Amino acid sequence: MNPAFAESSPDEHGQETEVFAAENPPQTRQQLKQFLQVHLNLHIPDAHLCPGHSSPMDYLWYSWSTDWPSLRPAGQISGDCVVWANRGGGKTQIAAAAALLEGLFKENCRSRIIAGSLDQAGRMYEYLTEFIETSFADQIEGRILKDKCVFKNGTQVRLLAQSQRAVRGHHVQKLRCDEVELFVPEIFNAAKFCIKSRGTLRGSMECLSTMHRPWGLMQKVISDAQTAQIPIFKWCLWEVIQRCGSDRSCSRCPLDRDCQGKARRADGFLQIDDCIAQMRRSSRVGFETEMLCLKPNLENAVFADFEPAVHVRPVQDDPTLPLYRAIDFGYVHPFVCLWIQVDGEGLIRVIDEYVQSRRTLAAHAEEIKKKTSGGESRVAATYCDPAGGQRNGESGRSSIELLREAGIRAYSSRSDISGGLEKIRRALRAGDGSSRLVISPRCVHLIEALQCYHYPAAVSGERAEQPVKDGVYDHPIDALRYFFLNYYKKSAKVRQVRG
Repeated sequence: MNPAFAESSPDEHGQETEVFAAENPPQTRQQLKQFLQVHLNLHIPDAHLCPGHSSPMDYLWYSWSTDWPSLRPAGQISGDCVVWANRGGGKTQIAAAAALLEGLFKENCRSRIIAGSLDQAGRMYEYLTEFIETSFADQIEGRILKDKCVFKNGTQVRLLAQSQRAVRGHHVQKLRCDEVELFVPEIFNAAKFCIKSRGTLRGSMECLSTMHRPWGLMQKVISDAQTAQIPIFKWCLWEVIQRCGSDRSCSRCPLDRDCQGKARRADGFLQIDDCIAQMRRSSRVGFETEMLCLKPNLENAVFADFEPAVHVRPVQDDPTLPLYRAIDFGYVHPFVCLWIQVDGEGLIRVIDEYVQSRRTLAAHAEEIKKKTSGGESRVAATYCDPAGGQRNGESGRSSIELLREAGIRAYSSRSDISGGLEKIRRALRAGDGSSRLVISPRCVHLIEALQCYHYPAAVSGERAEQPVKDGVYDHPIDALRYFFLNYYKKSAKVRQVRG
């Protein structure tokens, strides 16, 4: 007998059927897949077709196994995870299946569903209630309400509105956040504190979304998850498309450019013809973002040509080259310093960064000097935010003067935002396709800023000329911009004198 089921018993037509047994939970991936297939006719794709991608079953098994000491990985302290999947990739329905499994097999579990909109959260809850009504209505205590259901084992699933009051009024074991990209950041941050383990039930925050924008909340969630080593389950069209049969010709298929035979090995449910129709009715950028999960939409990105694979690689301080620094001042928002060199071929090499908030200028100056290999005598110039030349009303001295008093020879000139950004763009990719900018992987804040710095959304068809000043991404970019403006201004003066 499969441990996921009780003994077989005949139905009204005399056919043998498997009967649900709460005391026999699935113990393996295969038993979990079989349980959902038998009771709900729900097939969970389990194929790995793209490098670095997961299958939907990887996520479901992780979510299921985290509460069973005999199944979860050694040393796992929470069930937190991130799901980055394509539109129509089944993430909402599969998350509802995870909630159902908790209601059937995990006693007294408090589970909550919240989404970027109440309508989206309602879709996950609707999937859950459909599952219950299909096969497990007898496992519910009382009636299924529009925003709450209680299982006979004490497990409770509830729908939450996206509000401070809702997320602060609960302590739960499971919180599923659907379409994170659409969350209000303040509410999302508050929701992180409502999760609490109990017994063998691990506190878990599951974040599910497509990534629409490189500066959106989902991008930050993924970045934070990578830093904290939280599992990220990513799948795209190819992990969930139906298997392509011999009746179709690859050479005549519109999907072949991206498919390259993957659909021949697929294990999914998305109809191939639907995927072809979606590709035809969308832009290439939209299809790559929403269905292939290749990269977020760069429509409003300031530096759409920035590619980490091209522009980020190890680069060290070369003692034979002049050393430059570029500074953008900040206190609540970050203070930024970049260390930059230019080699004989004109390649701009950003070799290090310093990014800190809420420290005095004197403390920043000391840290900058410590990080400058070879001392101040090596520094050809330190270019600063021209706003640093304004005198403080209390001290009567400017930030640039304070840096000079600390032994840092700081210089500033008039800042041209548009001109500086254009110089950075030309360095990223010139008209002939070449690049003259490379950034060390140590510069994590600058790398993130180059991907996330963006223009505001168009209003009534009108696009803004200046990027968003968000207090985060603009500061590393401003520091880089000061270098480009001042270094090339200096170079132009030298050429003029020589001419």
